[in-house]
Amino acid sequence: MTAVILKPGAMTLADWRAVYEGAAVKLDPSCLDKVAAGAAVIARIVDKGDPVYGINTGFGKLASVRIPAGDVETLQRNLILSHCCGIGAPLPPEIVRLIMALKLGSLGRGASGVRPATVKLIEAMLTNDLLPVIPEKGSVGASGDLAPLAHMTAAMLGVGDVLTSGTRMPAETALRKAGLEPIVLAAKEGLALINGTQVSTALALAGLFRAHRAAQSALITGALSTDAAMGSSAPFHADIHELRGHRGQIDTAAALRALLKGSEIRDSHLEGDERVQDPYCIRCQPQVDGACLDLLRMAARTLETEANAVTDNPLVLADGSVVSGGNFHAEPVAFAADQIAIAVCEIGAIAQRRIALLVDPALSFGLPAFLAKKPGLNSGLMIAEVTSAALMSENKQMSHPASVDSTPTSANQEDHVSMACHGARRLLQMTANLAGIIGIEAITAAQGVDFRAPLKTGTELLKAHAAIRAVVPDLEVDRYMADDLAAGAELVMSGTLNASIAAGVLPDLPTA
Repeated sequence: MTAVILKPGAMTLADWRAVYEGAAVKLDPSCLDKVAAGAAVIARIVDKGDPVYGINTGFGKLASVRIPAGDVETLQRNLILSHCCGIGAPLPPEIVRLIMALKLGSLGRGASGVRPATVKLIEAMLTNDLLPVIPEKGSVGASGDLAPLAHMTAAMLGVGDVLTSGTRMPAETALRKAGLEPIVLAAKEGLALINGTQVSTALALAGLFRAHRAAQSALITGALSTDAAMGSSAPFHADIHELRGHRGQIDTAAALRALLKGSEIRDSHLEGDERVQDPYCIRCQPQVDGACLDLLRMAARTLETEANAVTDNPLVLADGSVVSGGNFHAEPVAFAADQIAIAVCEIGAIAQRRIALLVDPALSFGLPAFLAKKPGLNSGLMIAEVTSAALMSENKQMSHPASVDSTPTSANQEDHVSMACHGARRLLQMTANLAGIIGIEAITAAQGVDFRAPLKTGTELLKAHAAIRAVVPDLEVDRYMADDLAAGAELVMSGTLNASIAAGVLPDLPTA
């Protein structure tokens, strides 16, 4: 994979996706002059001795406490150690890499007052695959992701552990083995490193990428279910959706039409079918999945902006002044995470109803009960549908907005917080559940289409069907099903199902 050149303030969503998927990161060196200029402003303030928050004062409720110039380095180290209060399982390595790259981009804009050496150490740790062990819980999403970012920064000091090539070891040992020295933080550097929304943003971006991949897969399985149920493609007519005007709906309908193009199954019942309308889970796919696509695209724009932002405090402004603000408040990220959660929930909900339709002989237009070849002797996909219902219900419970649940912290100094971090972190579990639902629909729809033989589904869907059958054989008789369900979910999570479809058929996120 080609290395991503990290240009602070000018990264695209595709760039961040590449970092998340494992691309190497190289910082654009042209940003280092701005970084050095910002650090020089902080150094002058220290020399002059005027009180400026976070440089020569305490933090939060302790901002009124003056710190002598000789204690500034100790102040920054104490800040990091005291804020290492994370709890829970370590964040996944791909998330930690994205956190570090986001922090590198933010500091690289030169408004945070850190030295070039500090920025270069983060880059060197990424290059050498030294990923700090960061507990998943402890941030309320303001004043920045303090606890998790403190664990990231502690590793730069040689404190705590890192993961390198899958092996956990003390950070100081790992740094020295890579030829790197633990850093001694200068004025404001500790605060710049732990203020900011990078953990919340990394988790939300990961949730977005996973949700979008599953949303694309849901169009494939939804189209396959439509054919399996001998549903009508008339509700996907372009004019219907142009009359309403929502872009996601228009794009989703176009994808469904392209997927079903050339289907012998569809053509076989264009005439003589006495059904007037299909259930909503078939007929209203463009309206539901399209609205979800619009939500994901809206969240994508928010997160792309946030990923390029400077979100620590105080900031070194263009005129050389240092001003306290509130860019560390992660409300935009919290809202984006809530939007993604709602979309994930609804994509899974309508997909689950299609699964339920296909296994129900009262609804499935001639398919056998539970898609079993000998119902009664065999239970077929009966409990696979139940599992999809369990996953759907779990996602419904997790889709409640996190952003509305503020609570005061830090002796009421930080009296309104975003809850963005865990609001974004839940997306990892929710998207895993969604992949499970869509994987089950893939299995169910493929089984249903097989019952329509010798009629064949559409040209694109035949390729999707082959991808499914490559890992989940036709269900002739009952068998141990857990492995099949895991394989179906992996088809979605890995992108293999989507890759079976021609480029340009499935709707994408914003490209600019």
